[in-house]
Amino acid sequence: MHCPRISTEVLTPTAQFPEKQHISDAGFDLTYTGKATLMVEQGEVLLVPCGCAVAIPEGYAGLICPRSGLAAKHGVTVVNAPGIIDSGYRGELIVILTKLTPGSKAIVTGTRVAQLLITSVGAYIAPVKGVFDGGTDRGTKGFGSTGKN
Repeated sequence: MHCPRISTEVLTPTAQFPEKQHISDAGFDLTYTGKATLMVEQGEVLLVPCGCAVAIPEGYAGLICPRSGLAAKHGVTVVNAPGIIDSGYRGELIVILTKLTPGSKAIVTGTRVAQLLITSVGAYIAPVKGVFDGGTDRGTKGFGSTGKN
């Protein structure tokens, strides 16, 4: 099995490289490495810089996913889960957090705020304008329609 290499760069003196806590983990932890404590309040959208950049190879994408511990214990999750990092992007990784439950949560230096999952996206498929083959068994039936009479 081919294992692509993902090059990374730290952009700030306090930044940490994305890392796995265990060799078998699917995702790399992304850490807030700013100096100031950030507060995320219920319903607020907070941009959390991670101080690092990654070079994802063509044919792959990075998915920024929530951390289950933050979600379960504090109601903090990634707003646009999963956030998508295209292979051509080389800027700083920024996680978009929100808090779903009452109260606030401090995000301090060293807090693992999300995880980065690298996945294959397959071959490029170009959309064709003006041609639509919508004839399927499901048709336009929406959410929860499968299995209904």
